[in-house]
Amino acid sequence: MTVSPAFLGFPDRLADGRMPRAVIFAAGHGTTYAGQDSRGYVSAADAIRAASQDDAPLVGHWDFDLGGPLFDGKPACCVDAGDVLTIMHDNAGNRARIEAKTREVLSLPAVPILLGGDDSVVIPFLAGFAGHGPIWILQIDAHIDWRDEVHSERYGYSSPMRRASEMGHIEGLVQVGLRSVGSARSAEIEAAQRYGSRFVTAREVHAHGVEAALLHIPEGAHVVVTLDCDGLDPSIMPGVAARTPGGLSYTQAIDLIAGLGKRARIAGFDLVELYPPADIDKLSALTAARLLVNVIGAVTRQAG
Repeated sequence: MTVSPAFLGFPDRLADGRMPRAVIFAAGHGTTYAGQDSRGYVSAADAIRAASQDDAPLVGHWDFDLGGPLFDGKPACCVDAGDVLTIMHDNAGNRARIEAKTREVLSLPAVPILLGGDDSVVIPFLAGFAGHGPIWILQIDAHIDWRDEVHSERYGYSSPMRRASEMGHIEGLVQVGLRSVGSARSAEIEAAQRYGSRFVTAREVHAHGVEAALLHIPEGAHVVVTLDCDGLDPSIMPGVAARTPGGLSYTQAIDLIAGLGKRARIAGFDLVELYPPADIDKLSALTAARLLVNVIGAVTRQAG
């Protein structure tokens, strides 16, 4: 059995008993629809980890995305805890294990960083923040993911924001990068608007910058960022199941992350829907790895 390298060569625990500021873990399966095969997503986390390896010896170097080294001149404070055991179609079991791992990381306390997996892993990830609210969600996605059920399943990849809206510890939702058609019929749009979700289309970000999204996040709020890879433009993120032109650029995505880190507090992050069978020259995995570096850099620079 081949053991995959950790993201950026991070250890699974810090030396001298220090507590990490952030913990990376992966979950290949969440809630798979009956009759569907979600195995194409299982290799996503390891593809991202592999894409990070060239930069592993350079962690102490200056990073122009961050305006300094990854850990800002401080000791390394992130670990890679490996993978949560998940089994395709063991939907309830997968949800329980993902939620339990999220709670475990939050109890350290540390910022949990989840690598999916399809968008269904987001539901138990967010559920794990119960008791740590109030939480805002910043979703980066081409779709609003507000279906109540699909094929009689309420916890699949089309429903994470609908389920989040029902969680008592979730205070608000900002949905960024929306475009084209997909999971949103008129009924879903109306349900999201009744809840009070703030929609920010990709065109609005292109026209007005990331402030068009950030202005909806209360200053000082604790925010979980959920990033569906199809929220980015397929020219830089082709490895997705639903390529949609007009998505966010890499620079817009990292500016959104950095801006959020300054305006509020990043309490958690997940990256989902990377589909390695559709990737081109491993470009999507590399882009995802760089996004993850920016998240870790933003978390490192947060006070407290």
